[in-house]
Amino acid sequence: MSSTTVLITHPDCLGHETPPGHPEQIARLEVVLEELKRLPVTLLSAPLAQVSDLLRVHPQQYLDALRAASPAHGNAALDADTHLSAGSLKAAYRAAGGVLLAVDQVLSGAAQNAFVATRPPGHHAETAKAMGFCLFGNAALGAKYALDRYGLQRVAVVDFDVHHGNGTQDLLWEEPRALFVSTHQMPLWPGSGAPDEKGAFDNIMNLPLAPETDGQAMRTLYRQTVLPHLRAFQPDLLIISAGFDAHASDPLAQLNWRVEDFAWLTQELCALAAELCQGRVVSVLEGGYDLPALAASAKAHVEKLLEATK
Repeated sequence: MSSTTVLITHPDCLGHETPPGHPEQIARLEVVLEELKRLPVTLLSAPLAQVSDLLRVHPQQYLDALRAASPAHGNAALDADTHLSAGSLKAAYRAAGGVLLAVDQVLSGAAQNAFVATRPPGHHAETAKAMGFCLFGNAALGAKYALDRYGLQRVAVVDFDVHHGNGTQDLLWEEPRALFVSTHQMPLWPGSGAPDEKGAFDNIMNLPLAPETDGQAMRTLYRQTVLPHLRAFQPDLLIISAGFDAHASDPLAQLNWRVEDFAWLTQELCALAAELCQGRVVSVLEGGYDLPALAASAKAHVEKLLEATK
């Protein structure tokens, strides 16, 4: 196993244009990449996902509908939050392809872990429905690909974005080889993620957090509940949906985490991966809408991924 952290991104992900004032803006990726450029990561270019891989989680008619809705210029609204520009589909195919490359890198032993810094994000995209700024279910796709392509027995997806990963839950609901664990604010959009949503095989764990929950409460929850549950599941690979919108400065939610909380959580997840699955971690960027908080939190996250390779 290589003692390397790979950073996977692509300039095409800057070509996904949203309307003025939209929180999921091009600057999100720009500030993250600016913060990460001084870190000793191995930079790789995200390929375009193949349709055959996307079909692991999305039906052909959904892919066709997105293509049909894609504008030649300007902007097309799929719903009040989710938009397509001329460059959006290419960005989304790069984001999905980046996760597949990350899985390849980590499971081949070329890298210890990976961070996929792309957009649009993915964890709200359901089987045949784009929503919440998301087009393709990137984290769920990575899990399915790892299970099918590499014959893994079990893959865990941990989502600490402030919003519930309803798309990942939908895509993995009937996948007994995958465990999906989500901590998220409730009440908050999209309104899903109650504890009784457990999946077809008791493979979903939702842990809602009340508004104003701080980092200390989060740490207790992960220590007492999430980490033991992951340990019992014994995954062969850990995938992280790394949203940084639980930060106290984020405009779209009301949790009170700080940069050091994301660093702690990353360190704990990497330590667990070292114990259970040879340290194999694939992390994919999800939300985070206060630009300074996003940049600082993403940097702390990748710094802990780097520490885990030593």
